[in-house]
Amino acid sequence: MLIKIKRGWELPEHAATPEHLYWNRRSLLKGLAAGPILAATSGLLSGCDEAPPREAAAAVEEPDPSAGFYPVTRNMRYRLDREITDEALATTYNNFYEFGSSKNVWQKAQALPIRPWTVRIGGMVENPFDIGIDELLAKMPLEERLYRHRCVEAWSMAVPWSGFPLKALVDLARPLSAAKYLKMVTFLDPSVASGQKASWYPWPYVEGLTLAEATNELAFIATGLYGKPIPKQNGAPLRLAVPWKYGFKSTKSIVLFEFTDQRPKSFWEEIQASEYGFWANVNPEVPHPRWSQASERVLGQSEKVPTLLFNGYGEFVADLYKDLDPVKDKLFM
Repeated sequence: MLIKIKRGWELPEHAATPEHLYWNRRSLLKGLAAGPILAATSGLLSGCDEAPPREAAAAVEEPDPSAGFYPVTRNMRYRLDREITDEALATTYNNFYEFGSSKNVWQKAQALPIRPWTVRIGGMVENPFDIGIDELLAKMPLEERLYRHRCVEAWSMAVPWSGFPLKALVDLARPLSAAKYLKMVTFLDPSVASGQKASWYPWPYVEGLTLAEATNELAFIATGLYGKPIPKQNGAPLRLAVPWKYGFKSTKSIVLFEFTDQRPKSFWEEIQASEYGFWANVNPEVPHPRWSQASERVLGQSEKVPTLLFNGYGEFVADLYKDLDPVKDKLFM
């Protein structure tokens, strides 16, 4: 007899609200309380920008050549314990410092050209190579997953990412046995990304994972969102999704995957290591130096909800850190 043990974070498939019902359920909320991530030299920016109408966002989007890949089949192993966030909120309330520190950067992000887009697979691999985004998509096992996303700023959302397991890319890259980390680097083009003209930031944006993290089943490269190609402001054409970590780990618009035996120093770690470390695993009991992480504001909801250890994904990832000391190794910062 097959006995299915329901996970605590699962939502029945019928309870995952279809997209066409989002717009009849609620109007967009104004004044979501969250401040952007802080650089060491800047002060806290308060408030947030009102999310513009969905129609306005769609009006400036250019056709994506990968549109024919979507929608893709949903992988029912990855479910939610809450409703999917309204698309208009998830696509207009964004951190994308390449285009500025405001939450309302979605319009500026439309300047990002996503074709041609070449990805470099390099470092400690058998044969470094470049590959175009559309060729890469054709090689990858695309699927949809419902994931929570928890920002270090104590807001969260729940969205349907489309894309492929990061492990599939690692397998394609064929790293050498001595490689221990995967370094990911975003694009660098100040001519279209005005935020990259800010000399006090260490551009380009860099993030990294251990290879054990990168090959964990949850680690995902998102190429689509809400059954369509991922919007530019959400990290087109490739972004990382690691739902057990704070959102600043999920680097956007990736152009380089580099395998290395040296631990990468990430963008925010370079700016302020005492606040934004390498691991950045979600833990409600470890506060940020300037605010609590015990609860979070879900986009589209007025009430806060409790934050869960590893954002609720501990059964998938806790073993990755069993040999590390949470305090000494700073697993939750």
